[in-house]
Amino acid sequence: MKKDELIESQINKLEEKFKNSGQDLSSYLDGLLYQRYLTYWDYIHLDTLLSIQVPRTHFPDEEIFIMYHQITELYFKLILHEEKQIVDDKSQDLAFFISKANRINSYFKALTSSFSIMINGMEREQFLRYRMALLPASGFQSAQYRMLEIYATPMQNLVHHTERNDFSEKDSIEELYEHIYWKKGATDLKTGEKTLTLKQFEYRYTPRLIRIANQVKGSTIYEKYLSLPESHQQNNTLIGALKNLDINANINWPLMHMGSAYRYLAKDKATVDATGGTNWKEYLPPSFQKIIFFPTLYSKTELETWGKQWVEHIFNPQNKN
Repeated sequence: MKKDELIESQINKLEEKFKNSGQDLSSYLDGLLYQRYLTYWDYIHLDTLLSIQVPRTHFPDEEIFIMYHQITELYFKLILHEEKQIVDDKSQDLAFFISKANRINSYFKALTSSFSIMINGMEREQFLRYRMALLPASGFQSAQYRMLEIYATPMQNLVHHTERNDFSEKDSIEELYEHIYWKKGATDLKTGEKTLTLKQFEYRYTPRLIRIANQVKGSTIYEKYLSLPESHQQNNTLIGALKNLDINANINWPLMHMGSAYRYLAKDKATVDATGGTNWKEYLPPSFQKIIFFPTLYSKTELETWGKQWVEHIFNPQNKN
């Protein structure tokens, strides 16, 4: 097709497109004449992006701390972007499901591998000083990570494992939410008093998290998997992708946080409290939480020993090769 013919064909297609939507093509063409050329910095709002690192102290490493957490939240947004597509999909297409799960795993892999920035990229003495200006803020307050969990699996699977058998899918989202596992990580077990970190988080995000949980009830990623034809459910590639997602989200990612916590908060037999007052030794270990998005994909032994070998590896450095 010649250039003139190609242009005419494209114009005809545009006319048809705007006609079907009740719009006028000529008005849009006028808009193109007046529109400025797009630049890279305008498209990604680069100036804004580079202006939102605002340290609260004079310690240079605090800026690293801020930027890494912002990068982390962007990765969480990428993961949520893929999760929402799985939840909204009605096709039950196997290739689509696998593709989205693999994308999620690639984001988690990048997150986990990049966490060495947090473990080795800051001076401990600087961290222990500037962290005091951050109270009571905590990474515990990452709402996107809570959303990520809610999209992945029914709320019952997120109830603390000591209470999980007391509930079923018949219980309301609101009731299950009150017993969600991460609340115990910011609650004094002796007094039952919630930390300020948890109170702030609940006040800001509880209505939104409950609304999302009600919206995805019956169509979480796990429930989408269980609704697939049996032949799809038995597909080894899909099973492998979902098990990797479980391991990435519920073992590898929290254990990287444990490595960072031990690097900065535990030294010379003295444990430093986290900024939000969370008991990180009780909250972070996967074998303590036993959060598993897709429980039917594992054997009884795998469920009982979930994350155990990785946790022992961290708690007992002498076991490392």
